[in-house]
Amino acid sequence: MKTASILFKEFPEILEQLQAFDPVISSITADSRKVTNSSVFVAVTGDTSDGHIYINKAIANGAVLVVGENDLQYSKVPYIKVENSRLMLAHLAAAFYDHPARKLVMIGVTGTDGKTTTSNLIHSILKTAGMRAGLISTVNAVIGDDVLDTGFHVTTPDSPEVQYYLSKMVEAGLTHAVLETTSHGWAQYRVDACEFDIGVVTNITHEHLDYHKTYENYLAAKARLFTSLAATTEKKIGNIRLAVLNRDDQSYNPLVDIVDGKKLSYGFSKGCDLRASAFEPTENGIQFIVEYQEKKTDLLVPMYGEYNVSNCLAALGATVVGLGISMETAVIGLRNFGGIPGRMERIDLGQNFLSFVDFAHTPNALKQTLETGRSILNRMNSIYKREGRLIVLFGSAGLRDKEKRRMMAETSALFADITILTAEDPRTESLSNILEEMKAGAVSKGAKLGENLFLIPDRPESHRTALFMAKKGDIILACGKGHEQSMCFGETEYPWDDRIAMMAALSEFLHVPGPRMPILPTSKQ
Repeated sequence: MKTASILFKEFPEILEQLQAFDPVISSITADSRKVTNSSVFVAVTGDTSDGHIYINKAIANGAVLVVGENDLQYSKVPYIKVENSRLMLAHLAAAFYDHPARKLVMIGVTGTDGKTTTSNLIHSILKTAGMRAGLISTVNAVIGDDVLDTGFHVTTPDSPEVQYYLSKMVEAGLTHAVLETTSHGWAQYRVDACEFDIGVVTNITHEHLDYHKTYENYLAAKARLFTSLAATTEKKIGNIRLAVLNRDDQSYNPLVDIVDGKKLSYGFSKGCDLRASAFEPTENGIQFIVEYQEKKTDLLVPMYGEYNVSNCLAALGATVVGLGISMETAVIGLRNFGGIPGRMERIDLGQNFLSFVDFAHTPNALKQTLETGRSILNRMNSIYKREGRLIVLFGSAGLRDKEKRRMMAETSALFADITILTAEDPRTESLSNILEEMKAGAVSKGAKLGENLFLIPDRPESHRTALFMAKKGDIILACGKGHEQSMCFGETEYPWDDRIAMMAALSEFLHVPGPRMPILPTSKQ
C-alpha cells in the first residue's frame, strides 16, 4: 500500500491540493465496481460511458480519493481535477507498483499486423540468450515459467493491469519485458509510464479507422511509442532509446521524421541497416539470408510467409542491434520459436490437402496470408505436378471499420481461387448486410457467385463446405478468428474456436474421431 503523497510525488501541484490529507491507498482503478475501501477512483470518459457519473457509486464503495477532468466538488472525499485522467491513471498505477518499468529493459512492439508474432520472436531470442524476460501480448502474459491467459485477445490491457504484470516480473527477478502495444492502448494512454527503451514497428496499414477516423490519426497513435523513448527516465541499467523501423512500409518516412534519437531500418530494400534477401518458401518454413554490417547469415525458420521474414528482421533489430545479443544466438532463438496459436497454424488429421487457421483480419494481413498460401501452393504444384487451388473462408466484424469489408473481399477475389464469405462477430449489425457489402467487393474484382464466390452465413457450415470442395493438393485457409475463443452475435459471446471447428469438420469429412462442431446462432438445430 502507498499513501497519496507517494502516488503524487512527481506531481507537486497536486500535492499542494492535497495539503495535509494523506490517506493510505489500497488500489487504483477506473472501474467503480472494483473500488474497495481506500481505493483511488479515476473517472475516465470512454466511447460509450462517462466515469464521472459513477463517482458517487465509487465513494459509496469506499473510494477515499477521486480524480477526474470535470469541475466537481464532493464533501466526503477530496476530488482532484486533472487535464487528462487516463494519463493520470497510468502514472498513478506505475507509482502504486513502484514504477516497475524503471527496473526493466522495456521493449515495445506496435503495428497493424505481426505485433504478436514479433513480440514472441523477441521473447524467444531473449530466453535463448539466457535473459530473464517477460512478455505481455494480446494472447497472454508470460512471467518466468508462468503463462497466464489474460483474456485481452484484441487489445492492450488497461494501465493498472499493465503495471501489475510488470511489477510481477520485477518480483520474479526478470530483467527484460516485451510489451505488445495497440493503437487503442496508445490513444487511451494505457501504456504511458512504461518507460520504453526500444520501440519496434511492424507495419501501419488500414485498420481501426472506425475508431481513429483517419490513417493519420491511427499512425499518430502508434507513433507515440517512438516519441516516448526520449522521455524515458534515466535508468540504473542504462538507456538504449532505439527505434526499429520498417523501411518497406508506408509508415517509415513519417516515423523517421519524428524520431529524435537512434534509428535502425530493416526490410528487403537496399539501404536497410538490417536486410533480408534470397527469400524462398519451403514446406518446412521460410529460408532467407540476413545481411547486417557486411556479414551474411543463412536462416531457416519454421514459419510461413514473407511477412514473417519481416517480423524476424524486426526481432533481430531489437535484440542483436538493440541489446547486443550475438547473431548466432538470435538465429537459434528464431529456429526454436514454436509458433503462436492461430497464426498460420496447420490443422492436420491426415487429409490429402493442407488446412491452416490464421488470424488475418485486415486487408493487408489477408493479402499477406493469401500470398503465403499461394507460394506454398506453387511450390507443391511444381514438385508434385498438381493444379492445387487456394480456398479461403473469412468474414468481417460488425460495428468495426466498414471500409475494410469491401477491401478484404476484393483482395480475396484477386488472390484466392475460391472465396467463402461467412460470419465473423456480426454483433448487432445485420450479418446479411455485411455479407452483401463484402460480396459487392468481390464481384467488382471479377468473382462470380456460385462459381468461385460463396456466401455461407453459418461459419460451421463454411468450414464443412470448404473441406468438401477440397481436392488433393489444395490449400484451405480459415482467416479472421485465429486464437480467439468466442464469436459475438448481438451482445452475446458464443464459444467459438476456428481450430476446433476445422478439426471437427475434418473429422466429419474423414470419418475419424474428433471434436464436436461448435454451434452458433446461425446453425441449423
